[in-house]
Amino acid sequence: MPASEDLYVLAPGEGEDESDGWVSPRPVDEAVRAAVADATDTDPDEIDDAESYVDLAEIAALLDGDGEDDSLTFAVESHDVTIDGGGHVTVDAE
Repeated sequence: MPASEDLYVLAPGEGEDESDGWVSPRPVDEAVRAAVADATDTDPDEIDDAESYVDLAEIAALLDGDGEDDSLTFAVESHDVTIDGGGHVTVDAE
């Protein structure tokens, strides 16, 4: 199983305008915490590591796949977090 620090994704707002050629992915734990905190006004320190909510092997398989259209959704603190095949993280804050 991969370690969370080996999996890098893009938090909301990162990588959306890649015209300047600079994209800075974050470790999945950091990106998920930041995304949920931003969407819900939760303190990032109150959010567990990603592996508490989803199997890291599933994230690794998604990121290693060919399909940008593929995605993985899991619940974090009662909110749906989605990681797409391109590594973008989004949160349904409802």
